[in-house]
Amino acid sequence: MADKTAPSTALRLEWVYGYRGHQCRNNLYYTATKEVVYFVAGVGVVYNVKNHAQKFFLGHDDDIVSLALHPEKTLVATGQVGKDPYICIWDSFNVQTVSILKDGHSHGIGVLAFNKDGTRLVSVGLDPQNIINVWDWKRGKILSTVTGHTQRIFDCQFNPFKENCLVSCGVKHIKFWGLCGNSMTAKKGIFGKAGEIQTILCLSFAPNDVTYSGTLSGDVYVWSGNNLQRVIQNAHGAGIFTMDMSDEGYSTGSRDGCVRLWDTTFAPVVRINLADSDVGYRGLSIRSAHRRGDRVLVGTQDSEIIEVFIREPDKPRILVQGHAEGELWALTVHPKKPIFATGSDDQTVRIWSMEDNTLMSRTEVDQNIRSVAFNNDGTHLAVGMADGSFIVFKSKDLSEIIHIKERKEVLHEMKYSPDGAYLAVGSNDNYVDIYAAAQRYKKVGQCSGSSSFITHLDWSEDSKYLHTNSGAAERLFYKMPNGKRVTASEEIKQIRWSTWTGVLGSEANGIWPKYADTNDVNAVDAYYGGEVMVTGDDFGLVKLFRFPSLKRGAKFRKYVGHSAHVTNVRFSHDKTRVISTGGGDHAIFMWRYNPEGIPVEETDDSGHDTGYLDSNSEDSDSDLSDAAELDSDIEREKEKDYDRAVYKDDLNQLKRIKKQQKNSGTVDGQKRNQAPSEGIRLEFIHGYRGYDCRNNLFYTQSGEVVYHVAAVGVLYNRETHSQRFYLEHSDDILCLCIHPLKDIVATGQLGRDPAIHVWDAESCKSLAVLKGHHQRGVCAVDFSGDGKKLASVGLDDNHCIVVWDWKRGEKLASTRGHKDKIFVIKWNPHNHDKLVTVGMKHIKFWNQAGGGFTSKRGTFGNVGKPDTMMCVAFGSDPLVTYSGGSSGNVYIWQDLKLSKTIKAHDGPCFAMHSLDKGFVTGGKDGIVCLWDETFERCLKQYAIKKGSLAQGSIGSLIQDLPALRSVVLGHGHILVGTKTGEVLELEKTGPIRILAQGHMESEIWGLCCHPTKDICATVSDDATLRVWDLSNDHRMINCRQLKIGARCCDFKSDGKAIAVGFKDGSFTVVDADTLNDMATFHHRKEEISDIKFSPEPGKYLAVASHDNYVDIYNVLNSKRVGTCKGSSSYITHTDWDNKGKLLMLNSGAKEQLFFEAPRGKRQALRNREIESLNWASWTCVLGHTCTGIWPSKSDVTDVNATCLSHDKRILATGDDFGFVKLFQWPVQGKNAKFKKYVGHSAHVTNVRWTHDDRRLVSTGGADTSMMVWFHDAPGGRDNTHGLSDDSDTDSEEEGYDSDVQREKDMDYGSKTYTNPIRETKGVKPHLQEQDDDDEMSGVREVSYLRYGASMPSVSRGASRPPKVKKKDTDLGKKKRPSKVQNLTLEYIHGYRGFDCRNNLHYINDGEDIVYHAAGAGIVQNLATSTQSFYLEHTDDIICLTVNQHPKYKNIIATGQIGSTPAVMVWDAASKETKSIIRGFHTKGVCSVNFSATGKLLLTVGIDDNHSIAVWRWQDGTRIAQGIGHTKRIFLAEFRPDSDSSFVTVGVKHVMFWTIAGSQILGKRGLLNTAGQNTQDAKMQTMLSIAFGANDVTFTGSMSGDVYVWKNHTLARVVQRAHQDAVFTLYTTLKDGLIVSGGKERPSKDGGAVKLWDQEMKRCRAFQLDSGNSIDVVKSVCRSKGKILVGTKDSEIFEVSEKDSHSTTLVQGHGEGEMWGLACHPTKEQFASASDDTTVRIWNVETKSMINKAVIGSPARSCAYSPDGEMLAVGMKNGEFLLLTLATMAVWGKKRDRNKAIQDIRFSPDSKYLAVASDDGCVDFYDITQGPTLARTGFCKGINSFVFQIDFSADSKYIQVGTGCYQRLVYNVPGGQRVTENASIGRITWATWTSVIGAEVVGIWPRKSDKGDVNTAVVTGNGNALATGDDFGFVKLFPFPCTEKYADHKKFVGHSAHVTNVKFTYDDRHLISAGGDDCCLFVWKSH
Repeated sequence: MADKTAPSTALRLEWVYGYRGHQCRNNLYYTATKEVVYFVAGVGVVYNVKNHAQKFFLGHDDDIVSLALHPEKTLVATGQVGKDPYICIWDSFNVQTVSILKDGHSHGIGVLAFNKDGTRLVSVGLDPQNIINVWDWKRGKILSTVTGHTQRIFDCQFNPFKENCLVSCGVKHIKFWGLCGNSMTAKKGIFGKAGEIQTILCLSFAPNDVTYSGTLSGDVYVWSGNNLQRVIQNAHGAGIFTMDMSDEGYSTGSRDGCVRLWDTTFAPVVRINLADSDVGYRGLSIRSAHRRGDRVLVGTQDSEIIEVFIREPDKPRILVQGHAEGELWALTVHPKKPIFATGSDDQTVRIWSMEDNTLMSRTEVDQNIRSVAFNNDGTHLAVGMADGSFIVFKSKDLSEIIHIKERKEVLHEMKYSPDGAYLAVGSNDNYVDIYAAAQRYKKVGQCSGSSSFITHLDWSEDSKYLHTNSGAAERLFYKMPNGKRVTASEEIKQIRWSTWTGVLGSEANGIWPKYADTNDVNAVDAYYGGEVMVTGDDFGLVKLFRFPSLKRGAKFRKYVGHSAHVTNVRFSHDKTRVISTGGGDHAIFMWRYNPEGIPVEETDDSGHDTGYLDSNSEDSDSDLSDAAELDSDIEREKEKDYDRAVYKDDLNQLKRIKKQQKNSGTVDGQKRNQAPSEGIRLEFIHGYRGYDCRNNLFYTQSGEVVYHVAAVGVLYNRETHSQRFYLEHSDDILCLCIHPLKDIVATGQLGRDPAIHVWDAESCKSLAVLKGHHQRGVCAVDFSGDGKKLASVGLDDNHCIVVWDWKRGEKLASTRGHKDKIFVIKWNPHNHDKLVTVGMKHIKFWNQAGGGFTSKRGTFGNVGKPDTMMCVAFGSDPLVTYSGGSSGNVYIWQDLKLSKTIKAHDGPCFAMHSLDKGFVTGGKDGIVCLWDETFERCLKQYAIKKGSLAQGSIGSLIQDLPALRSVVLGHGHILVGTKTGEVLELEKTGPIRILAQGHMESEIWGLCCHPTKDICATVSDDATLRVWDLSNDHRMINCRQLKIGARCCDFKSDGKAIAVGFKDGSFTVVDADTLNDMATFHHRKEEISDIKFSPEPGKYLAVASHDNYVDIYNVLNSKRVGTCKGSSSYITHTDWDNKGKLLMLNSGAKEQLFFEAPRGKRQALRNREIESLNWASWTCVLGHTCTGIWPSKSDVTDVNATCLSHDKRILATGDDFGFVKLFQWPVQGKNAKFKKYVGHSAHVTNVRWTHDDRRLVSTGGADTSMMVWFHDAPGGRDNTHGLSDDSDTDSEEEGYDSDVQREKDMDYGSKTYTNPIRETKGVKPHLQEQDDDDEMSGVREVSYLRYGASMPSVSRGASRPPKVKKKDTDLGKKKRPSKVQNLTLEYIHGYRGFDCRNNLHYINDGEDIVYHAAGAGIVQNLATSTQSFYLEHTDDIICLTVNQHPKYKNIIATGQIGSTPAVMVWDAASKETKSIIRGFHTKGVCSVNFSATGKLLLTVGIDDNHSIAVWRWQDGTRIAQGIGHTKRIFLAEFRPDSDSSFVTVGVKHVMFWTIAGSQILGKRGLLNTAGQNTQDAKMQTMLSIAFGANDVTFTGSMSGDVYVWKNHTLARVVQRAHQDAVFTLYTTLKDGLIVSGGKERPSKDGGAVKLWDQEMKRCRAFQLDSGNSIDVVKSVCRSKGKILVGTKDSEIFEVSEKDSHSTTLVQGHGEGEMWGLACHPTKEQFASASDDTTVRIWNVETKSMINKAVIGSPARSCAYSPDGEMLAVGMKNGEFLLLTLATMAVWGKKRDRNKAIQDIRFSPDSKYLAVASDDGCVDFYDITQGPTLARTGFCKGINSFVFQIDFSADSKYIQVGTGCYQRLVYNVPGGQRVTENASIGRITWATWTSVIGAEVVGIWPRKSDKGDVNTAVVTGNGNALATGDDFGFVKLFPFPCTEKYADHKKFVGHSAHVTNVKFTYDDRHLISAGGDDCCLFVWKSH
């Protein structure tokens, strides 16, 4: 039997022994029908205890490791391991898949849990990040994803009592998650004092935010919120693995072998000790306990399932048993009874019954077991072990007979001889030992000679021979019992083997694929009588083959279920069953063997869910050796490779790289050549893509014909013979389908990330762009019957299938399609979840389930042979499918079975379409057939022949009976598409009209235009010469078949002849009218690349070849008269001069050469001469007149062709990226500007102008199309723009504005948290070694002073002086807080205006305003000036917007900076977070905006792509996204009436976007010279947006002009709307008036704020009383006659429209770091000094600024004198000033240093001023001497910068903090260092601001390597300390603070660095200063 077919028999899974208890928890439940659901290996098992029956779910392809039961208890979710693991949701009743969740995890899915109502599922991955995903499982969609924890997570559950809350726990952590928007935010569990931090294994919940968790130590931790409240000690004696909640209470199970039941308050009820019960044993460990009603279901580590009745806890019963953890290899079947034995690495031997599926007996040994064998009558059982010994047991009671140890290595195989006399034992020592059973197992022989370990052995029937297999793939034969080698092949041939379990030998060849390693198959067992063998392999498959099977690569049936290695397989004694064992999954599967195959009724359960891949196993009998031969066309199509080296999608990437290189300093400042003012538009395309596409031709609703060619969707009007185009694709379109209503078209293209476009056939507008899930290309698309879904197939290796909700652009489901190419995908029109795909040798029926699919293959049975299917259709019966095959048959499928076949065509049936009554088909035989509705009879046949062409039909057929690729009926006609590129329309009576035609599959290169008529000729590799009419007839006039492919052609100057150059080096001249040959020459070997007649009178013909020569022929006498030599490479282009005397040529080596005609003498010409010469044509691509056509990235792409218009004004080019471009001639310089046009897909091979320049013709290489472009005459009003993409704007010179420039260059990366703001060196204080001496002992006593603890009352020594002097200021009636224990934020001085815009709004009908500063959202009430705060951001907020829709009142969105920046949506009234949106953007979000309905939110990132995203903010779903622009985007706003269109502005661009599906499509603003004031308009950096009616948009520019756009074209310019940059525009929705804000010097009639009418024609200006010389307005808002204005200098004003009066609402420091802060010694006032060169005085009570001094240089520190009369200010340049507070006038100043003064202090006795600088100096000045400021001394020996100083209370000492974390003490004013710790310990300090020293070591956080603690201050009472750090926290500690990592409270709001903190004189307030955020926070202390 040499046939390679699969056997006709089959297996069905009957029973699975075992339960997966190891490494899994909580995986065992009762379903609603009281069945038990669990899993083992890769199988989900539903076990009915009552009927002792099992059902199996086989939808996984690897080990299942997690399981969750839906709250309704019928659906089950299971998760598996693997590289791309997935989750299946399935029905436990019918074990069918309901939903598949994929692409969420890697490694595996360790935890699953449903929420309370079962709509969501949480999953936790086994990857290193422990990713947590929350799924909407019905839609297969991830709602939120987050990194779970750095260490393993063991459990994660939804809290059933609290909406949107989850808890996860694991190694040493527990986290409490809130799900908001698409973000999960965690609070860590705080263990506190109540319990140790330890590993938590499981969770349960109770009402009122109570969580119970089981720990590794056996305690139960009880949590309230995220705080550990109490511990239930010793709930178990070991780790609690499982916890389950039921109505009756809770149950827990532990490693101690006990189950405990608790009531609903978690009080103990009963303890069931299973380890000590009848069924128990030592070390029993419980992994799962599930209580329902009166019973508990328990799963153990060792694979048992036990059921306990609570009323009889001492009588547990075992439901399921299996081997415990460890590999399972040993299997033997009893020779007489339905019994088998197994042994595994769990060191047990078990005997099982096949009849009642139970364990009969077991025994333990002390070694891993690797082999077992029954003897011939089944009385003895031999067991081989890992140490080389074996034991023989009696089978009936497992008593030991004998134990023999002969070998050291493992015994892998043993068998008794058929007569029972001998036992052969094979070992890894490479020997087989023979023992005589009757002689008490005496050794009687040994077989040697194997070079490797023994894997299999078999006896002969007469017990005289033995054969062995070894690990080295040897098969050896031995004589028995002595063990002598047998080598004679004759002798071997005679042996008959009793069993066949070896994997080697010719009979078993078929089990090996053609090129496999022989270690993959672990076991074989042959059943001679049934002529089959069963195998088990390393891929988890059990397979059935025919036996014997002599040829490699035989077909088989395969069965899944085992997860990894199948280690052994055996037929039962009566051959009715097969037993298989799994290695790693230690599961035992029992299969029923069906000798007749499977009865028909049962086949409907084959496929994905069941794993019975009988006749439909892909790598099995699909390609039966006797399948039909492949048709040549199909073969070619199958092999077609769509890969491109460079895709058009890569262009943007290349551009970006180019820009980066350019930005790094290689810019040459020359001006770029201007683009031409006129343009072209696409008029007509000749061509149709039929050669590798099908079913791509339809009638639309309006009767137009839609099809595709190149990258264009074409709509052809049959009445007017004209075309319209869809041009948004970037590469070849490969497939097209039409919506059931025939008004919407979907097209799929080639590409690296290929897109599918869904577009409107009426308007040609994109409705959706779907991408991101295919590779290489999309080869098939289809709309569902209801038109809501779209299915697509990709060209990747797995031919992935994706189903889309196309309107939303969402992927609904995806799956791997098939390993071979799929040609068609089709929805069943009657069922919107069913699909069918056809392709190479297959037809598959699919069912969509959630995010995945289940599939079943069509079974051919004996009705027909398997065939490659080319097309598919549905009739009126939903269960019947019709497919057309490569054999010409039509196959009729009833459900999945083939019911009959009909011969329809000779050769493949390529096309099929279903009609209302009947079908139409088209085949390779060129015949269209009409059929009745049952395919019984063919009603009519039409042959496509030249003779059938209708009268007056345009064009002509190239050949008779072309292959047909598309047929469709409509409008009383049949529409046919051919492989040869024609679109034909047949009338029912037979005549044929040609609607469109083009070249066939091949490349087109040759193109020439007639010298006087609108005619052109083309030649192509398809070996045709075609002549086309370019006038409005648009048709092919003539055509001629050539001998071979041609590459070039040219008309003679009188138009009477055409010369054609061929690929073989010959050329022919033909008559232009008849196309008959006039002359032929063959002088060259390589292809002729260009051919040109000399101009009038056309005397010579130049013929250029790839042999590097140009031959010149005399036309009249047909002789070669000259040859041009000297080119070093092949010739690419040639041109004549006007006189016919000079020839210019280009070569492949980029040479430009000149030759004299006719002799061909080489000439050298200067650039000037080249330009002054009059050329007859210019088609060359080199030379100084066209340097500008080469793109800067031209190493990747080449310009293939150029053509200069006859009026010498415009040069057209065609390049390898599919662009046709127009340049202004001459194109000198580099990177000239151009207009570019799309349509061709890849290479544009040639371009030519017609004789009158009215049209341009272009040819596309491989896309076979020829495009005719209409050229608008210059000066025409509507000059066509083309997508002049990178030409208009890029290096345009524009003005400079310092403010705009600063914003452009803003680097937010360095601003993000945790970059230390100061460069420090040295060891951080908390890491320094402490010198343990006297100083420390002082501290030790004080360390009692933690919060609330008191000091021991008696102390031996004299009392020490206090560390810090208490303040004794007279506070009047007020009392100082005795100890500051808490802070609340009361007010923020500041508004972020310097780099933000439009971030200030009225809310609540103008009663409140909302804005942001630092990391805080601020709502300020205008009447009371009180502020409230939103503080959930973690870093600087840089944008804010208000939802304008009345339904969403007070909804604010704010975006921040940071590596994964969040957008927060919150309620301004309640400050409640409504949604958190994270993901997609990086670095930061710089613009947010709500849509018209308020439901969508638009966000823009500051990442390098300036990415844009649109979200449904309430659930955080990203509905669309895209790359915004190469340069910074400042602002993005929705049109106020739209949810789908928005505008972005930024550096040198304005873009108009629409949302199409999940993509955003952008159009650049087009400049137009014809508008009002637009003549010299250049594209500028745009800063602001406003909107008018009817698609009018206003954008404010950097120059002060406002540009007015209609759609996306510039309509007019409002000149000098402001003197300088227009930073903000605001559209009032109520009345349409527009407010503008800009940069302006206040003047009589001007103002920085203006109010305009709706058209921005008239305006009124407002002035701000800011006192600044220039006002820069960054934000405006208008409400109820008031205008709100925010400026760059952090000020907010309100201007009244009535009287123009302006009020100041908020003030703050301007941009620049702020370090200086000081509090007045006796008043509620404080001073601040900043890099914005101002010093400001603030009043705490009135919350306002009282005074301000501009000091002309950045300030870094300030201090009040002790009497409060003076203020000292230290500057960044080393100078310091003393100001008199009353007048803010300078009293004295001095500059002795040249680096920043970081701290400045008056001594408490007012005598000295100490000045500390970055030069590492502290200088002392005597201020009693008057303003001369004489220096009296300085501190010596400081080796780093000084950032902080404090005087002692007696003014004699000073302590200094330095940049290398040292605290030094000096005396004053001498400056000597004090080093004895004892004397330092006795100093009492007037103030304490040091962050260094033993007293404050506790303030340093654990993770301080990334940032410093910058500042500290002790309260007046000396017992509390506040700090500010680089993480943006203000913290409160006790003082002194001597224990590391001390307890503290932390307060947020500042964004990054807190640079200074100070308490006011009465400790009632704390002031904190933010570094970069320029804000002052006022905190109330209590």
